Amino acid sequence: MNSKATRALELLRIGSGRIDAAFREGQQEAIQHVVEGRGRLLVVQKTGWGKSFVYFIATKLLREGGNGPTLLISPLLALMRNQIAAAERMGVRAATINSDNIEDWTLVEEKLAGGAVDILLISPERLANEHFRTQVLAGIAAQISMLVIDEAHCISDWGHDFRPHYRLLERIVKTLPPNLRLLATTATANNRVMDDLKAVLGPKLDVFRGDLNRTSLSLQTIRLPSQAERLAWLAEQLATLQGNGIIYTLTVRDAYQVADWLKTKGFNVEPYTGESGDRREALEQALLNNEVKALVATTALGMGYDKPDLAFVVHYQMPGSVVAYYQQVGRAGRALDSAYGVLLSGQEDSNITDWFIRTAFPTRQEVNVVLAALEEEECGLSVPELLSRVNLSKGRIEKTIALLSLETPAPIAKQGTRWQLTAASLSDGFWMRAERLTTLRREEHQQMQDYIRLPFGQHMGFLISALDGDPDIVTQPALPPLPTGVNEALVRDAIGFLQRTSLPIEPRKKWPDGGMPQYGIKGILAANHQSQPGKALCVWGDAGWGSLVRQGKYEDGKFSDELVVACRNMVREWNPQPNPTWVTCIPSLRHPDLVPGFAKRWAEAMGLPFHMVIIKTDNRPEQKTMANSTQQARNIDGSLAYNGQPIPPGPVILIDDMVDSRWTLTVAAWLLRQNGSGEVWPMALSQAGHDE
Repeated sequence: MNSKATRALELLRIGSGRIDAAFREGQQEAIQHVVEGRGRLLVVQKTGWGKSFVYFIATKLLREGGNGPTLLISPLLALMRNQIAAAERMGVRAATINSDNIEDWTLVEEKLAGGAVDILLISPERLANEHFRTQVLAGIAAQISMLVIDEAHCISDWGHDFRPHYRLLERIVKTLPPNLRLLATTATANNRVMDDLKAVLGPKLDVFRGDLNRTSLSLQTIRLPSQAERLAWLAEQLATLQGNGIIYTLTVRDAYQVADWLKTKGFNVEPYTGESGDRREALEQALLNNEVKALVATTALGMGYDKPDLAFVVHYQMPGSVVAYYQQVGRAGRALDSAYGVLLSGQEDSNITDWFIRTAFPTRQEVNVVLAALEEEECGLSVPELLSRVNLSKGRIEKTIALLSLETPAPIAKQGTRWQLTAASLSDGFWMRAERLTTLRREEHQQMQDYIRLPFGQHMGFLISALDGDPDIVTQPALPPLPTGVNEALVRDAIGFLQRTSLPIEPRKKWPDGGMPQYGIKGILAANHQSQPGKALCVWGDAGWGSLVRQGKYEDGKFSDELVVACRNMVREWNPQPNPTWVTCIPSLRHPDLVPGFAKRWAEAMGLPFHMVIIKTDNRPEQKTMANSTQQARNIDGSLAYNGQPIPPGPVILIDDMVDSRWTLTVAAWLLRQNGSGEVWPMALSQAGHDE
């Protein structure tokens, strides 16, 4: 073994903390390839193989040989804590520049200039930051000895994690010296993704591709249409599953709901989502230390999280692609002889995935309205200004702007906080790519639907074939299948749980930018004119009460007595203080009897008087047709009025069927408080969901 190989093994043992550690097949060869500058390299290896050891050990060897620092681009900076700790044990000095550590940027830049940083980690979005490109990257570009692109499948127009700023890498790679060491790593690249990577990183791109088979993983699929059935299955099986694991959900709301349910059944679980904020590190550590049975997580806990002894990964719903599923289920069983990967699927899966596919790209109409608004303003418009000009949500505007600005040439560019038109037009290539990718996503979604219908024992071979690996080496699952039936008593418990949940309605505390001209109000909303915190019974169309609300509004033309009882129970449990002494509701010209009819029946059930004191002055478009908060506020401005009837002075329950932007409830509460009412407690049958 030559001296560099001996040193590489020594670093592996220091970094892993194991004196008997040995390189996995292909690791040492990959390190040697990049250190010796043999050309650009793509490493495709299954999760847990140790791709981060390749680039950290290579970085250390290069630095010891007198070379410059490494630049690593990864979408997972928040989840690379374990890997960075291993690097630091090897004496690799790592630093990050990201949106969470702005106060450290100057210090990091000084250390970079002084040669005190061995590897700089950034997110792909940082490449779009002008300060970073001109002040930081330009200063060290000539010294960089290696560029590492982690989770390189994201470069592909549709890997499993569409990060548009990865497209900037194509431009950066084309400007690099041909002899710069370039290492790209991923666990999931089928032939289509590989072709994309060769086009961006190549043309001379060597590929080290490993075996994708995971002999420790016993994969299984179970079809349980209703959420109540899946909650019941989780509660029953979690009691018998050995070890600790992850339960994946498709939405943030489901992560919280599943975690809440399992807690009521005595399990020590916690939700983990992009909204977990500064608790994320503590939650990751709690699972690493086996202090929780499971984290109920969205894909925020995806690539990059490393717990080698994870005993199970259960999916509450079906992910949208094989690439995504292999990444997530591959968290389990890395250092165990056997682990479970169970995919539950239900009736809402396809609706959620379809929504993600439909909203992945801006529509032609969305692009046209944004460009038309910018064309009217020579000095350009900021995002808040665009919100007041166009009827699109903030998310849709931001997505449209991000994708347009990444085109070459780009039809828009940013000056300060404002976006302006450039001389370039949007090419047909943009729409061709969007169409091609949407078709691919639908094909990949269909592939997952085929996967869930497979009999036990055939799942790993299917995944490997779908990822263009060799399925012939697949062995039979090491563990027996888990039961597919559900306990009927637990299903009834789960139905009761879903029907007990309620959602907060937070009061608005200020009027929208530009105020409400017809009411002559703007700025901060006086505390004595605000509503109190309110409650919504459910989410529109969801398990529990949501489907009954939808049926009442669009099929029956009347909300059922079951919903009257459910809202009565919710308010009794809520127990707002001071107690409401009367009831009113939001009027509608379209459905004049729907909400008042429900409100009267509910008031009667509560033994409270009902008074109709607010009127709708004119017909406006339905709030659900307004796509952002500013447009929704303008749509309500001047449309509600006090009808002159005596207003009781006590606290009041204000009822509506649906709450979305909260502007209708905010204006109604302001009118009630202005005209002598006591505290206003909003209550809605449902919060708006994706399809409303």
